[in-house]
Amino acid sequence: MHVQLALVCNEARMRADGKMDIEGVFNDLAAPGFPAKQERMVLVTTIEWDRGEQGRNTFKVDLMGPDGKSSLTIEGHTDVSPTAPHRPPPRTRLILPLEEVVFPRSGRYDFVIKIKGRKLDGPSLFVMEAAEG
Repeated sequence: MHVQLALVCNEARMRADGKMDIEGVFNDLAAPGFPAKQERMVLVTTIEWDRGEQGRNTFKVDLMGPDGKSSLTIEGHTDVSPTAPHRPPPRTRLILPLEEVVFPRSGRYDFVIKIKGRKLDGPSLFVMEAAEG
């Protein structure tokens, strides 16, 4: 299994045709001071599974701060269905809206996905103090 897509954005949604619409992708946030709060953002990730993997899998996503401590944890599960050999491998698409996320200090924040005893790298954000202007 591996992470096929990982990003943070303003909005994301699945369409009826199986495609995903993503709006406002960002990697940096500027805050007037710390601790800082982001009212809303959406974590989007696609995990591609190895052939033969199936069943219910629990996952945990931690937002790790510059101090190495988790400032946010999301837990859930995904159901993986097998696919035929001539079809694409199974994939889990996660669209996770996050509300009122607090960033205690400036620096790099990394989303880490833990599933089936493995740690997968998600997207990162750099949070900085806004320039006075």
